[in-house]
Amino acid sequence: MSVISWIVLGLIAGFIASKIVNKSGEGFLLDIVLGVVGAVVGGEIFNAAGMAGVSGINLWSILVSIVGAVIVIWIYHMVTGNKRL
Repeated sequence: MSVISWIVLGLIAGFIASKIVNKSGEGFLLDIVLGVVGAVVGGEIFNAAGMAGVSGINLWSILVSIVGAVIVIWIYHMVTGNKRL
């Protein structure tokens, strides 16, 4: 996937995952960063489980990315001590 695709996917996943985890979001830039990292993490988790990971901007990839982003945001909150869960 291209860099632009990762940013778009990260924005979508980060925004949705932030709303799932803490209802307020982390801010535009941090949502993108955590979403992109979450897309990679989600893709690796799903690949390790024998399922398709992130393959482009489609519904399955967004779902995989959201799952990964929720995990990454949860870990982010645990590491930074942010208790806004």
